[in-house]
Amino acid sequence: MDIKQYLDSTYLKTASQAGVTKAANLEIVRNCIQEAIDEKFKLIMIRPEMVKLAKEMITAQHSKVDIGTVIDFPEGNGTLEAKLKEAAQAIADGADDLDFVVDYEAFKRGETEWVKQQVLEGTKLGLSHHKVVKWIIEVAALNDHQIVQLSALIKNVVVANFKENQYDFVFVKSSTGFYETENNKPNGATVPTIKLMLENSFPLPVKAAGGVRTYEEAVTMIQLGVKRIGTSSAKVIADGGVSKNEY
Repeated sequence: MDIKQYLDSTYLKTASQAGVTKAANLEIVRNCIQEAIDEKFKLIMIRPEMVKLAKEMITAQHSKVDIGTVIDFPEGNGTLEAKLKEAAQAIADGADDLDFVVDYEAFKRGETEWVKQQVLEGTKLGLSHHKVVKWIIEVAALNDHQIVQLSALIKNVVVANFKENQYDFVFVKSSTGFYETENNKPNGATVPTIKLMLENSFPLPVKAAGGVRTYEEAVTMIQLGVKRIGTSSAKVIADGGVSKNEY
């Protein structure tokens, strides 16, 4: 199976998170973008401030690689105004996919109307500009019941407010890759959590982000029904190797 069109090749570290200078981190981003172009991955997923760079490189090389970025990352607890402003700027800079972090802590506190509002308005903004929208629910911060509920909430908002032919462009996504878990528990996609998401977000597609470290694991996710896989080791996985990265 050629899995490259399922892979969102991802690099989301800041210079301080990577432990390098800003110049060195910029070079890492450039190399990731170039690798995505060379390998013909589905998408390069980078931070918002790097979208313009990706657009320039991809356009110059006449590549079909899509550009994705993260919104209100990684905690998702910003205001709706801030979320929408960041998304609008990413659209203006050339992003194709907008991966919003839903306010999962607000959801856990029972603030469902606020969560529904951000899903509605963020999705509306993205779809009105013909962009793909993904909602990151951060499965490592949720128990199974909450994964079921939040996946269903996103699905219900989309089904109630948008047309059926738009459903394929709104994903439920598992993880940021930045959530710190206790006792080395997984902070990304696992087969049990992805099954819960698939069952409760249908007919919306699902993106498995983090935790997929081998070609075989990627194929398993695809066979389950996942439409995208987020990984910082796209080439290693596509080449049949084993990733040592956490995401």
